[in-house]
Amino acid sequence: MRATIIERQLSFQALTNMSIRILGIESSCDETAAAVVADGREILSSVVASQIDIHRKYGGVVPELASREHLRQIVPVVREALAQAGLSFNDLDAIGVTEGPGLVGSLLVGIAYGKTLASALSKPLVPVNHLEGHVHAVFLEAHKSGKAPELPAICLIVSGGHTIIYEVKARDASAGNCAALFAYRKLGQTRDDAAGEAYDKVAKLLGLGYPGGPILDRLAAAAGNAPSPMQFGHIKIRGNPHDFSFSGIKTAVLYHSREHPEYAPEIRAREEAIERGERKLEQLLPLCSPATLGLVRDFQNAVVRDLVERTMSAADELSAASVIVSGGVAANSQLRATFVQRAAEEGLTAYFPSRPLSTDNAAMIAAAAYPRFRAGLLADHSLNASGSLPLA
Repeated sequence: MRATIIERQLSFQALTNMSIRILGIESSCDETAAAVVADGREILSSVVASQIDIHRKYGGVVPELASREHLRQIVPVVREALAQAGLSFNDLDAIGVTEGPGLVGSLLVGIAYGKTLASALSKPLVPVNHLEGHVHAVFLEAHKSGKAPELPAICLIVSGGHTIIYEVKARDASAGNCAALFAYRKLGQTRDDAAGEAYDKVAKLLGLGYPGGPILDRLAAAAGNAPSPMQFGHIKIRGNPHDFSFSGIKTAVLYHSREHPEYAPEIRAREEAIERGERKLEQLLPLCSPATLGLVRDFQNAVVRDLVERTMSAADELSAASVIVSGGVAANSQLRATFVQRAAEEGLTAYFPSRPLSTDNAAMIAAAAYPRFRAGLLADHSLNASGSLPLA
């Protein structure tokens, strides 16, 4: 019955040239987000309530605190998204909500609100895989330039919680990219720490605060010809050549800092500065010795090199038409520049979302919900959170 209703709705909207407007809700980790996207390609609004200040003093996300903050933020964030879009609840055609993967307590807040909203409004509820949202963030961005990634593509999703390589194909080659359902095949993943997690842990070891990715990226760029206090070789892994492992490089930084007590005074100085709220590059840079800058630069070089080499190796092996990079770490400036260069050398184009769409957001969830809505892939009141939901 619901599928028939959707078919009639789509036919009516096609005749009247009306857009399909989907409200996306994202609460998989520590950002409460809501957005309205029309036809899977036009962002009418996007609101993100960050919890960084709450979790910063713990050096990472505390699941219980994240869930409580989602409860506090979900209603005002959704209302603000509708206000920015100039729409009412009744103007929506469907509700898209992140089903997983992520923190179960956080996911449940978004799912419970999405189910309640869909039931109260008699609107379809579309479950979305968070990882597929990151893929659609790239296509959502590409619509602005009019050039979407060619398929099949190799996709690297790299963030604080995920480092995975997928092959991405269209299930229906006749559908436009915004309306296409994609098929995914996982080629490799991290065996331990995700790349973003390694950044956060190294930043904490060096007294550079949380989150670690942005400040390490900026310090690496400022390192110049600073000496290399230790050498990072290529990361070697037995078995699947498309798998990753960043635990060893993080541990190497830990042992190096312990073996050289001269780092201790500046680490304490940076920690004290951060406690005072001094987190900007210009405030922390004077507190970093050339040895620290060289260490940060070489750590980032090793991580970026490994991410790029393994992804491009997969692209070459499968004769991919393009390369997609998404997730929070995709905002890293060196990673972007290196991917663009390496892809061009191989005759390919590397695609990224903009930095706001790289990190967790609800626009990507609404965009991913659009082809699922058109295909009638809906959820009912039994929808539940899945902390380890696979992407297939």
